[in-house]
Amino acid sequence: MQIYRQSRRLRDVRYDVRGPILTEAMRLESGGHDILRLNLGNMHPFGLEARPEIVEAVARELGSGQAYSDSRGILPARAAVAEHYRRCGVPGIRAEDVFLGNGVSELITLVLQALVDPGDEILVPAPDYPTWTGAVNLTGGVPVHYLADESDGWNPSLADIESKVTPRTTALVLINPNNPTGAVYSAETVRGMADIARRHGLVLLSDEIYEKLIFGDARHHHAALAAGDDVLCLTFGGLSKAYRVCGYRAGWVAATGPLDRAQDLLEGLTLLANMRVCPNVPGQYAIPVALTEDSPWGADVIDPDGRIERQLALATERLNAIPGVSCVAPRGALYCFPRLDTEMFGIHSDEELVLDLLRSEHVLVTHGTGFNWPEPDHFRIVCLPDAAVLENAIGRIAGYLERRAGLQLESGAPTRGPLSAIG
Repeated sequence: MQIYRQSRRLRDVRYDVRGPILTEAMRLESGGHDILRLNLGNMHPFGLEARPEIVEAVARELGSGQAYSDSRGILPARAAVAEHYRRCGVPGIRAEDVFLGNGVSELITLVLQALVDPGDEILVPAPDYPTWTGAVNLTGGVPVHYLADESDGWNPSLADIESKVTPRTTALVLINPNNPTGAVYSAETVRGMADIARRHGLVLLSDEIYEKLIFGDARHHHAALAAGDDVLCLTFGGLSKAYRVCGYRAGWVAATGPLDRAQDLLEGLTLLANMRVCPNVPGQYAIPVALTEDSPWGADVIDPDGRIERQLALATERLNAIPGVSCVAPRGALYCFPRLDTEMFGIHSDEELVLDLLRSEHVLVTHGTGFNWPEPDHFRIVCLPDAAVLENAIGRIAGYLERRAGLQLESGAPTRGPLSAIG
């Protein structure tokens, strides 16, 4: 009997954020259990809604949205993206240098399909947003993971990046602000990554979807500015997070640098854009409204009443209060990425850990190796639920870990920290 199998190209492709553990959560929910979902950065289910102006702009154009657009996207939206980067100090960028897509995720795949030959190596951060590693594998490339330095606020290690460049290296990916760590890279780090790309002739692929979600004294530094006119930089952005319209799938990629030497690559990207016909058209009409210069898109609009910033701070404080857990305070994005003492908690598989946590406490988080972190000692939580829900969820995590540490202690396994009751 014929067995129909998936392509071998999918063998190394994973997306654990929506993987088997989510399937188990859905099974539990179908059985009547309430699950505290701390796994997806989806804004609307947590009461974070788009500004009325954005929704109204899309509604007004539903009639126009019945037709295909230019395969790169509608001109007013591409012009708005170009103007956005010019206001940020990136000179010379034009609407013609911008491609719109069904979210950044689609554009990551399109760009890598246009760029990567089988065996090409792409430098990807560890931890990373797993679409990057998955898309590199899907295109026949080889993801080579460089380490972010947890002791340096999760800034990437420039020395580790440099050590992993080979003659097959084609591009360098940076994710800033970072998912899953919440890091906002220093100016020195961004300049250093651009310098590595410059010295080795690499394409700089800069995922900046969280560029406006930064907190405290953090400042976002655009890779395109550090790349200048001699490093090809493709900057990915969109409205999903800061403007709270995940479902509109309004993303873009903007090309800067020596575009005269990138015409063949851009023609390939145009071919792929043509093959998918065009992005979702109604969602594109949100972009000019969101990015227009005279719209009131200050911090009080991007993060109304400072809710996300407060919840990130609360989650960090509560996580750091758990014996055997440490968490670098995130400075941007929506996530905490705490470290676990694997010896204290008897952890050999972080996937097993979060599955057991889900079944016993009905709290859904994502294991760190799902973000291509090499050790089973981290997990990611999304800090979008309100403070009371976060307190409840982290309290359940604390109780679970305390019981797990107690079992380790009873079994005679060594521990590296005192156990205490967690309120």
